[in-house]
Amino acid sequence: MLDRYARYKTLAFDTPAERVLRIRINRPERLNAFTPETHTELTQVWRDVDADPGVRAVIIGGAGKAFSVGGEFDFVEAIIDDFEMRAHAWREARELVYNIVNCSKPIVSAMQGAVAGGGLSVGLLADISIAAKSARLVDAHTRLGVCAGDHAVILWPLLCGLARSKYYLLLCEQLTGETAAEIGLVSLCVDDDKLEEAALGIAVRLAKGAPLAIQTTKYALNNWLRMAGPSFDASTALQFFTFAGPEPKEGLASHREKRPPAF
Repeated sequence: MLDRYARYKTLAFDTPAERVLRIRINRPERLNAFTPETHTELTQVWRDVDADPGVRAVIIGGAGKAFSVGGEFDFVEAIIDDFEMRAHAWREARELVYNIVNCSKPIVSAMQGAVAGGGLSVGLLADISIAAKSARLVDAHTRLGVCAGDHAVILWPLLCGLARSKYYLLLCEQLTGETAAEIGLVSLCVDDDKLEEAALGIAVRLAKGAPLAIQTTKYALNNWLRMAGPSFDASTALQFFTFAGPEPKEGLASHREKRPPAF
């Protein structure tokens, strides 16, 4: 069952229960920050999952203390400075979202610690998203100096409404797992020590359910996201357009120097 995933280098795979595939972003020493390779692998893996006849449910998590802090600074810098990298990352950012939306298998996320950037996209796009109480979720695009692209425009207004979406996305306000559950941004919030148990329990229930019924229900529900496709496409294009401007240079410098940005 795991042979088809042998080519992945920054993701770890196991099968904790029958017909359940668990994927972990596996760079714990860097809080599971994305390199270009990680970004590519998290874009492509959902196609392999979709085509795997042995999988009925998926868990996506992060190894160690964090789910994922998003892109490595060097990766972000390459997107800012290099047009080819920017164009490549834009295509992958679109595909990552659509590949999760279109993956027929139900996906459960288990989010702990820091959850930001591309990691936040993956965690929130899961069909059932579970956050630990102490998880810290933030969409920090405007803090970096770029448009809130990735998953934000396609997902947040549907989950928690436009008013709250604007508040959290424009101001880059951080949410705990509890707050995210209270506003409807995640499906569930559980005690930190119950996160893995909760994710596995739900994945097992999904794997034991009627597969065609569950998959077609997911497909039909995700038409709400597909209808937001034009807005999503615009936001992602604007995200990578703004990467070419002066603001991300200051945003990245302020992150590296651990100071407020001066835009």
